[in-house]
Amino acid sequence: MKLKQAKYRPIEMLRYAGLFLWFCAGIPLFLAKYIFPEPLGFEIYVAWFILHGLFGLMYWNLMRYLPERTSIGYRLMYLSLLTGSALGISVVSQSSLGGMLLLIVSVLLPWMLSVIPAVTWLIIQNVMLAVVLSQIPGASLSEVTTNAGSFLGVSLFAFMSSVVVLRQNAARDELRKVNSELRATQSLLAENTRIAERVRIARELHDLVGHHLTALTLNLEVVTHLVDGKVLEHVQQAHSLARLLLADVREVVSDMRRDDMVNLADALHTLIEGVPKPRIHLDLPSEEVMTEPERALVLLRCVQEMITNSVRHAKASNLWIRLSMTRDGLAMSARDDGVGADKVAVGNGLLGMAERLKQLGGKLEIESEPGAGFALHAWLPAEL
Repeated sequence: MKLKQAKYRPIEMLRYAGLFLWFCAGIPLFLAKYIFPEPLGFEIYVAWFILHGLFGLMYWNLMRYLPERTSIGYRLMYLSLLTGSALGISVVSQSSLGGMLLLIVSVLLPWMLSVIPAVTWLIIQNVMLAVVLSQIPGASLSEVTTNAGSFLGVSLFAFMSSVVVLRQNAARDELRKVNSELRATQSLLAENTRIAERVRIARELHDLVGHHLTALTLNLEVVTHLVDGKVLEHVQQAHSLARLLLADVREVVSDMRRDDMVNLADALHTLIEGVPKPRIHLDLPSEEVMTEPERALVLLRCVQEMITNSVRHAKASNLWIRLSMTRDGLAMSARDDGVGADKVAVGNGLLGMAERLKQLGGKLEIESEPGAGFALHAWLPAEL
């Protein structure tokens, strides 16, 4: 049976694996009177139930938004609640059950923090767990050390496994993005090849057939002055057919030279297909945006640079791209909902865009403000 890939993404597997571990950690809550030698007080039981439910609720709510980019304050708040409730369970139950829930936090850390802060958080939470275990009545130093060391080792293993999955996801997304860029460029190159072949055939028709027909017409014109009678009638008919054929060839050559446009819309759709983040909203004037190959390639490169900027620097969740055609020219506007900046650092990508547009008589405008995202406007003059 073929399984749907989207249903078994790493983030989905992580979500349900964490829920299963949370459920297993809650089993002693319902079997407390059979597990603990002394009955728990009602207050302790209620506190344990609240902390366990809080952890599950926070985890489920967090996993709904984990793939999306969120603020650092939001992520730190959830990590603090998860870690605090897990340690609180160990405090009220006087056991190492909170360490099981800290394993879930260890898996989440690479998805929420960069490497150094995540490792620091991992070490601190396990040190705090060791402190909590040391306060359990009757716990020996060897038991505390063994339990704390075991949880630290397993937490590190879970942490590194999550790092590997996260990097594989990033590599896969980058590969999809590069593949879409190659496919979009390939489609334009294929159109360029088709157009170049049509121009070559048109040139051959003009240079060979056209010239020979012109010479034939001139010779028939001369013959009409040298003959008479029925021969003149046939020569004049041949002369008319030669002129008609020459006109037809010239019309075919003109049509082939005029049909040198490519559909930019197809290339843009191909480009955005392989970009998982940010979510791209494409607004086109129609399903067919016909323009010259060189102009189409320049605008395609502009869109590629905007996507790259939104992914690597802006940390945007959405990117809006709008293409419009007027009598004055062809315009492309793009904006994202990323972090923005007071001053835009113009790198090689933006400089390359401006240079390409300037070569075709166009221009590039850049806008950005902190918290208001990044926007650029590219314009090319109308074809002459």
